[in-house]
Amino acid sequence: MLRSSPETVATPPLTSPDAYADEVRAIIVNRPGGPAALRLTETETPAPGPDQVLVKVAAAGVNFIDTYRRSGVYRVAFPHIPGSEGAGTVAALGQRVAGFAVGDQVAWASSATGSYAEYALVDAARLLPAPAGLTLDVAAALPLQGLTADYLTRSTYELGPDDVALIYAAAGGVGGLATQMALAAGARVIAAVGSAAKIETVAGLGVAPHDIVNLAALADLTRDLPAAVRERTGGAGAHVAYDGIGRDTFAATLASLRRRGLAVLFGGASGQVAPFDPQELNAHGSLYLTRPKLDDYVASPDELRERADRLFAAAAAGRLRVAIGRRVPLADASGAHELLESRQSQGKIVLYM
Repeated sequence: MLRSSPETVATPPLTSPDAYADEVRAIIVNRPGGPAALRLTETETPAPGPDQVLVKVAAAGVNFIDTYRRSGVYRVAFPHIPGSEGAGTVAALGQRVAGFAVGDQVAWASSATGSYAEYALVDAARLLPAPAGLTLDVAAALPLQGLTADYLTRSTYELGPDDVALIYAAAGGVGGLATQMALAAGARVIAAVGSAAKIETVAGLGVAPHDIVNLAALADLTRDLPAAVRERTGGAGAHVAYDGIGRDTFAATLASLRRRGLAVLFGGASGQVAPFDPQELNAHGSLYLTRPKLDDYVASPDELRERADRLFAAAAAGRLRVAIGRRVPLADASGAHELLESRQSQGKIVLYM
């Protein structure tokens, strides 16, 4: 059962690389399974390699990719410490690391040892300075989903004033950020939400109420969502659909696009899409389909830093709203996964140490 949590998370700076414990708490998964496979365990504090940084974790972001790795959908080595992203304070530096110092506040989208832990190793080339204008829980909530929203709306399909974008889970983590970025680019957003309770949240981001579609109110999603999109676009359909739900929505996604539209399948919250006949793309109007992943859009340190600098600057300046839906203690990581997989959460779930 999830317990209440503080409003913000902060970590006092460390003054010495010796100021950390030999054993620390971490969530470990010993074999693939459901949320109950997440077990709080005492483990050794990892030692940084020559190009790595040891970070005292203040908060870790909870993402669907964590559930894919926990359950075995994505292959990882077990035992496994989940968690890609987080934020905290530099505790120790590898011998070849430059540009960071003990006590610096930092964030990351990928860690070498897993972020559901009191200490984590991060490759220095993937480490990001956390702006002074952001609390560490917000800095932890932003990298993976924010970088994903950035590449989706700027690179996979660069949105502009003439575009109509269908965005699923628009009250969620990636969806909420992508919605804001799309609107900032001048695009029109048709926002799909999973319940009536999420309509107000998405309207608060700036989406016109008429352009918010409650999927729970549709009798037949595959038939009724495309009809709703076409009714709002004069029969044409959307230029692009950002679909992180997958199996339950994929047919509706294809049917909601205009001729030569792009289906961006970037996740599978409802399950992975089954193999299908590419002639379906032909039948729906010579559609394009892509299945992107973040790693391919931040492959170089320069591209990662460019996207992160833009993302953090927008959040620190208040141009990008980062909604943290729930702050959960590390010991309740299984409850955080249950909440995420229920698809009833709004905003980002973060674990605090």
